[in-house]
Amino acid sequence: MTMRSLRPLISRRTFAGLAFAAALPSIPAVAAPRTLSGTVSYRERMLLPPSAIVEVKLLDVSLADAPARTIAETRVSGRRIPAPWTLHFDSQQIEPRRSYALQARILDRGQLLFTTTERHGVFAGGPDQTEIWVQRVAAQDQPATPASSPIGSWRLASLGGAETPASITTAITIADDGRVSGRGGCNGFGGNATVRGRTIRFSRMVSTMMACAPDVMNQEQRFLKTLERVHRWSIERRTGRLALLDRGGRPLMTLTRQ
Repeated sequence: MTMRSLRPLISRRTFAGLAFAAALPSIPAVAAPRTLSGTVSYRERMLLPPSAIVEVKLLDVSLADAPARTIAETRVSGRRIPAPWTLHFDSQQIEPRRSYALQARILDRGQLLFTTTERHGVFAGGPDQTEIWVQRVAAQDQPATPASSPIGSWRLASLGGAETPASITTAITIADDGRVSGRGGCNGFGGNATVRGRTIRFSRMVSTMMACAPDVMNQEQRFLKTLERVHRWSIERRTGRLALLDRGGRPLMTLTRQ
């Protein structure tokens, strides 16, 4: 076979190969786990109460006229200052054209002691500002003690009589109109609550279907199932925690106000 007779055959094979490649579906970017680590410090010469908690959040602050969106969150003990922290998140949660920053707070039994007052930007092309300095909140700046009510934003503190780990954040918000939203630790969820006097009933929650670490998923699933058993609520006078109780008045879980 001559070279001249081979040319049409080669051309047809090349064209077929290109057409096959073009028909292949595009491969989506593979999600990869990422971490961000740093410390939280303050300049005052004082010790924190043993129960103090350091809270660090990675926020999407792209929209100036909208609330910042939480990408990742962690809580660590405040017994050691500077307090080391590590945030775990997914690479696909970070978009190049958006703006991200870190926020830190130090709380003791729901009372705000320190908070960030400066922007700590990350992923902006320069060095990440992961050494976070927080400022003390004066007593007069503390928010007024809210009325005894389950309405508001809460963080799970104990479930089934056992304290929940600070590394897993399960949070719920109960709005005035009864709408419920939150994050179980991995997935977002939503539903409704009916509050009449000291009784409260939750509808079945609808949640997203992401998979996370087994301990996170276990706490999330137990929390959502336990909500369906709640019949009553009360506020603990000493701690200010919201206690959710079963039909017989036995505590199912407690939550701290956020």
